[in-house]
Amino acid sequence: MAYLLGNGLLEYIYLLFLLLAAGSHVQLVHGGLRAEGLVEGTTEVISHSQGLVARLEGLLVLGNNSDISLRVETVDADEVKVIQAHTLVLSLQSRVFEEMLRNRNRSTLVLRETAECTAVFEKFIRYLYCGELTLQLDQATPLHRLAAKYGISSLQQGLTQYMSQNLATDSLGGHVVGWYQYAVSVGDTALRDNCLQFLSWNLSSVLQSEEWPSVSVDLLMTLLQRSDLVLKNELELFEALEIWFTQNDPDTLTAENALRLVRYAMIPPCELFRLQQQSPIMTRYHESVRDLLYMSYQFHSASPLHLAKFFDVNCSLFVPRNYLSSMWGSQWVISNPARDDRSTNFQTQLGPSGSDSSKRVTWNALFSPRWLPLSMRPMYTEQGAMQPPRPDGGISIARPRIIITPATSSADFAGVSFQKTVLILTKQKNKLVVRHIFSFHQSTEEVGDFLAGVDLQYRTSEYLVDGSLYLQIIVKPIYQTLIATKK
Repeated sequence: MAYLLGNGLLEYIYLLFLLLAAGSHVQLVHGGLRAEGLVEGTTEVISHSQGLVARLEGLLVLGNNSDISLRVETVDADEVKVIQAHTLVLSLQSRVFEEMLRNRNRSTLVLRETAECTAVFEKFIRYLYCGELTLQLDQATPLHRLAAKYGISSLQQGLTQYMSQNLATDSLGGHVVGWYQYAVSVGDTALRDNCLQFLSWNLSSVLQSEEWPSVSVDLLMTLLQRSDLVLKNELELFEALEIWFTQNDPDTLTAENALRLVRYAMIPPCELFRLQQQSPIMTRYHESVRDLLYMSYQFHSASPLHLAKFFDVNCSLFVPRNYLSSMWGSQWVISNPARDDRSTNFQTQLGPSGSDSSKRVTWNALFSPRWLPLSMRPMYTEQGAMQPPRPDGGISIARPRIIITPATSSADFAGVSFQKTVLILTKQKNKLVVRHIFSFHQSTEEVGDFLAGVDLQYRTSEYLVDGSLYLQIIVKPIYQTLIATKK
């Protein structure tokens, strides 16, 4: 087909790209073809896009009418790939290629790429011809690098979306840490933030994975400073830090800074004693965290309110993260969540302090699938006439709500407020992961967007796992006038 086009090939490709770039359909009008929207009185829409793309792919595969050879040389290796291409296609798709081709003085363009990029270069060029490609997890980074280098923004955005949607996918040795560090290096803030959130909200599984030792110093410090980490308990974090130290052998300053970000007050005193006696890392750097251990033991030996009379407790050392152990909360699986209101109750420890370890608090939780906020409810005048809802566009939308309250009051609550945190877990790539985190004092009404716009009626909803809503409730004591929550 390409051969029959003869000398009209370039004009044909140019017209084709104009049509595809405009997102046009080809329409039959009075026996001829025209771009949609140019003439009125059309009779029928006929899309030729698939056939035209297939012809373009044929041009690439067969090399027909090629006027440029791309010689892809591998940096620090002897591997070379030669691809027969077309100047017009490359120039239309990439301004970088357009500039390089304008300044060339021969029919071969030499490109130097890393081994990873060389391996996927043919896929990359095929995308320029066909607008699509297939890839595996380990090919995402080099393809993204090529897209950035040659200015193919559509491919960059598509790969960023692909990577963000496949953070939970299992891979040999893991991939999220590598993607995060790559995103930082190229300045892709969207991918960086998505990776960091996934690592933070699913840290317990990351700590147990093969990719944990590959975490960079900067990423390690970033994670340790966050209060929204989701993990079993603080002891799990310290033990993972020991593994990271063993694998990376950090310098003294890095080690001391990392150890000082552990929240020792959240670790029971019996475990702190054990660490001081048995942990090689603790023995080696004991002096650098002595003051933090002293404060933690003081925290465990007296009530927090009493401790605050003598020590400054306004620091992250006393702020819990999102711990999954039973002393901090409970998992709640709600089947058919759109059906009706549900309730449950569970117990937590009063607080992480040793003085509170034997005290329990019973909590009542109520889930309402169709609760209407006050601002969206119709109002009634003194005469009984109904007025439209307040400024919400005149549309009343019921939304889910959770209320969590203590079953009884106690003098032990004096000076203490409790922050409730609800984790929304969904299944991605056959794995349960944390998708959203909401924090409030009594009701999700306080956050405003709790499951807003989520349809819980269908079993296939992306927020449901086998027709059930998976929640993890965490209760954190906050010594309200004494401790300021930090992130």
